[in-house]
Amino acid sequence: MTIQTDPDTTSVPPLEHPLEDGWTLPASWYSDPTVAARERERIFARSWQYAGPAEHVSEPGSFMATQAGHIPVVVTRDRLGVLRAFVNVCRHRAYMIAQGNGCRETLQCAYHAWTYELDGSLRRAPRSEREAGFDTADFSLLPVSVDAWGPFLFVNPDADAAPLAETLRDLPQIVASSGLDLTTLKLHSQTTWEIEANWKVALENYLECYHCPTAHPGFSKVIDVDPDSYALTISPTFSSQIGPIRASALSGDGRAPYIPTGDVTSSQYHFIWPNTTINIAPGPQNISLERWVPDGTGRTTEVTDYWFGADVPPEIVQEVLDFDTQVGQEDTDLVISVQAGLDSGTVPQGRLMRESEQLIADFQRRLYDAIA
Repeated sequence: MTIQTDPDTTSVPPLEHPLEDGWTLPASWYSDPTVAARERERIFARSWQYAGPAEHVSEPGSFMATQAGHIPVVVTRDRLGVLRAFVNVCRHRAYMIAQGNGCRETLQCAYHAWTYELDGSLRRAPRSEREAGFDTADFSLLPVSVDAWGPFLFVNPDADAAPLAETLRDLPQIVASSGLDLTTLKLHSQTTWEIEANWKVALENYLECYHCPTAHPGFSKVIDVDPDSYALTISPTFSSQIGPIRASALSGDGRAPYIPTGDVTSSQYHFIWPNTTINIAPGPQNISLERWVPDGTGRTTEVTDYWFGADVPPEIVQEVLDFDTQVGQEDTDLVISVQAGLDSGTVPQGRLMRESEQLIADFQRRLYDAIA
């Protein structure tokens, strides 16, 4: 079953200057409700998105609530051990059923006690026996596609979506080339950022390191961000940034935020269309996955899950987390300012640096093709 949405009855604001000439999307697209509505229907309702740690639903009877864009999702492991996912909305009056994660025999709506099996079927609806023609089989939870890559769960609201592997392509091999072994990782923690900016602003900032020498002095002491060293690549479903370690950072001269020694010999930053990012810092076994969830037109919730190798010392873990938090706060300050500038309307379309910001150009072209 594919989730149905209302057809468009309005058009998005047009481009004054073409993207092919290096222009950005119009500033109005970062606050326009028509654009946001089309993004919900044509992008987030049809794409694979990172959902959370697979270990949360590793045992029969376990569940995890998550979000795919604007669509609430619950992932379950039913009694037979089958991994499933559903729209986390009761078929009665649209109350959101599950919260958080845990284990239980059924999912029960806290509004009127409609109770669902972990396979999504409606088990009981109080007083339904009084309703002529009421058949519980007609009111199962709406299915959602779900799959895992190692310790990472992904969902797609389109129940008929192509397999996750067609989105990942050779990304698992690229990640492995960093020296990272996903089988040795242990989930460490989760951090949530509430960002007062449109989701596109936040991701466009992620997709370039042109700003790194200016805005991220600590990051630039660890990673070589010179354009001749910092590699940018574009694949059909994802894009990548790979940066080598600065030799000076390995010397332990005290200028870098931490000494990046370990199995991971380069940084990797990957973006999976439309809103999943993957970060691997040089040094110890580590990775973090992020989902960027739009909250209206001018706010984004960014959720980050961190994994580390089981034998990474706590003090090294903390150094990497502090490093990531510092960069994250610097980026948050940047995108809030960009959103304010866009909202001013004084620069209707900006001009990209097409070599240094080619991943942004690719992102904006994908978005334009999807909604316009």
